[in-house]
Amino acid sequence: MNPTARRDGTPEKKKRDSDIIVSNAKPARRQHVKKSERKATAESVARDLGADWLVDGKGKKKNQEQSGERLQKVLAKAGVASRRHAEILIDAGRVEVNGQIVIKQGLRVDPSVDVIRVDGVRVNVNEKMQYFVLNKPRGLQCTMSDEMGRPCVGDLVSEKVAAGQRLFHVGRLDADTEGLLLLTNDGELANRLMHPKYGVQKTYLATVLGELNNKVIRQLQEGIELDDGMAKADFAQLVDKHGGYSLVRVELHEGRKHIVRRMLKEAGYPVQRLVRTKFHTISLGETTPGAFRALNSNELTSLYNAVEM
Repeated sequence: MNPTARRDGTPEKKKRDSDIIVSNAKPARRQHVKKSERKATAESVARDLGADWLVDGKGKKKNQEQSGERLQKVLAKAGVASRRHAEILIDAGRVEVNGQIVIKQGLRVDPSVDVIRVDGVRVNVNEKMQYFVLNKPRGLQCTMSDEMGRPCVGDLVSEKVAAGQRLFHVGRLDADTEGLLLLTNDGELANRLMHPKYGVQKTYLATVLGELNNKVIRQLQEGIELDDGMAKADFAQLVDKHGGYSLVRVELHEGRKHIVRRMLKEAGYPVQRLVRTKFHTISLGETTPGAFRALNSNELTSLYNAVEM
């Protein structure tokens, strides 16, 4: 039998014993490695080298920043600036993500988690978060649903709730008190706004029985002893008095139940009507009773600053 031909067509020579080379190399200890182990090894090597990419199970490069949205796009969607202008802001070092100044373009962020600031001012980039001002009418229960079937705040925002948006009120107004009520699904902000640590101020207009004088105004500001301790207004002002009634503005950061009504009653002037007109810097404006509107960016930023978010 003729020997097997080589590729060039010439016959293969028979090997002699002197032509055989013995290899002393030892076989690999683990010749069969699972794909998951190969991937883990590649990733650890990439991390050790400080690489900004990893290798997936198929040997392809994978960028660590593939998830999320580009920062300039998120800023544009939030109404901060156009994408091009957002890039200029980033280049100028005016944008922070989670407390760190961004130093390169193309960073991807998660709007539902990351905290983004421009010039030190927090920007609401989470489209799922909703913030509303409701002008609560008198006689409405301050609940999102009422077991006894009484009219409640939830009835006014039923469309939002029906659409799958779980809103809740920040603080409470009793049924007989009207005015500004914040509604949101941002639990962290709501909890901070209600926490006494931050002392967020609220403003009320109270119509009381009797024509009070400046002595009573001083008394409200210096403090009135109630059954659960001293209570005092940050500011009080006599707005008007006529026909046996007085209109008083009271500003305070207290959060105790019925605090304004109790203070004025203790001073000898029972409240006939009470309206909350302001929550920190947020005012009712032209919002009519029973209507609600979304907070604008300046109002939301003001609340963020008030509670150090």
